Amino acid sequence: MSQTNFDMVIFGATGDLSMRKLLPSLYQAHAAGLLHPDARILGVSRSQFDTAQFLAKVETDSKIHIKHHFSDALWASFIKRIQYLSLNVSEPEHFAKLGEVVKARKETDNVIIYLSTAPKFFAPACENLAAVGLNADNVRIVLEKPLGTDLASSQAINADVARFFKEEQIYRIDHYLGKESLQNVLPLRFGNVFLEPIWHKDFVQSVQITIAEQLGVEERGEFYDITGALRDMVQNHLMQMLCFVAMERPKSLGADDVRDEKLKVVAALKPMTSADVDKNVVRGQYTASGSLKGYLQEHKVPADSRTETYVAIRAEVDTPRWQGVPFYLRTGKRMAARSAQIVLNFKPDAGSLFGSHANRLIISLQPDETVSLKWFVKQVGSGLNVAPAEMVLDMGKAVDGRRAEAYELLLREVIDGRLALFNRRDELEKAWEWVMPILDNWATSPVPPHGYPADSWGPEAARKLLARDGNLWVEEQG
Repeated sequence: MSQTNFDMVIFGATGDLSMRKLLPSLYQAHAAGLLHPDARILGVSRSQFDTAQFLAKVETDSKIHIKHHFSDALWASFIKRIQYLSLNVSEPEHFAKLGEVVKARKETDNVIIYLSTAPKFFAPACENLAAVGLNADNVRIVLEKPLGTDLASSQAINADVARFFKEEQIYRIDHYLGKESLQNVLPLRFGNVFLEPIWHKDFVQSVQITIAEQLGVEERGEFYDITGALRDMVQNHLMQMLCFVAMERPKSLGADDVRDEKLKVVAALKPMTSADVDKNVVRGQYTASGSLKGYLQEHKVPADSRTETYVAIRAEVDTPRWQGVPFYLRTGKRMAARSAQIVLNFKPDAGSLFGSHANRLIISLQPDETVSLKWFVKQVGSGLNVAPAEMVLDMGKAVDGRRAEAYELLLREVIDGRLALFNRRDELEKAWEWVMPILDNWATSPVPPHGYPADSWGPEAARKLLARDGNLWVEEQG
């Protein structure tokens, strides 16, 4: 059980994220006995509800998302933690009541403000919170993405929040950092003496980082069309995966030591000119295939949209460890399979007694949480011919204990004041700085996105991107 007695104020409490992720995650922590018995949840939104009406909505809209460890008794005890306040973020006088409710509990250790709202509300919310003293040192503020649509808007959002909250109070959330399998990259690398010595350019031929989704945009066409795959996935989720793979050993596991090393990776990414973008970035858009619609046929997507649903990037991390090693980043919707994984392709041993064979390490984040290694072993029978074999570590079975979903784990990190799994401002803005040449190029390029059939692995141009270096995507490898 956490020893931290907290108030968690969720702005946008009636919204989709709150109902699908935040409240179910807090329930799971409650059911596991990990929350202080007196900790309280305050739902806040513009909806004119009282607490009973809000709880009725929670009953119908949130409880259905709890798939594990549910019991009526635990649910009944959980909802006793919840109160609701109707509040308009743009009305300063509404914050006086919130301040009174929060400050009435003298025994609270800290106050967590979760801004599950559109970023345009961050500035007025922070200003009005500060006006009633809800930015004191014991207050932590959680910012839900997207934190901007480009470098300038990200800098503006960060500057607005920084007027009222110190950097050490700000928790910028990226739910991929809450995945146990991504966090496991650090102990896998730095906790095993046989892996770290070969985790560099002398042994690694290439690195592939993929987040593939089988679903299309569904009913989110209007939102997605102004966002696209680069903003939605590359600048945040893929960048975090890249940092964990490429970073140097931090001085400690302290938040700033870890985040310092991540920042160094992003800063070391080779910047791209417009010509580099043309050469090293593939923009794709899924087309109709069988019964599956193409992107342009999706709900509320303009018929002439050039928004990308797929991106593949050849990047390089210009550090002594990785100099010259291509990093291939890709993400896409309507792909052939759902997958999030990191692949290290090792160089073949040209002088081997058994032929030129290459090992491969795959760290899978979804749908399974596994680490697999491609070996070469003797074939059965006479002689010493070899054949590939795979050794798989199932992380779900390797370590005892309940595996928390990403949002639950991150909320518990906020409660206990651990910042290592949250983005620091300098890293976030440096990531935006790196992707800006891609966005700028696409804004003026006459070249439309490459079409790729729904339920495929993306455009042919993405295969050629790797073929140029003599490489293959993992699904094409033997």
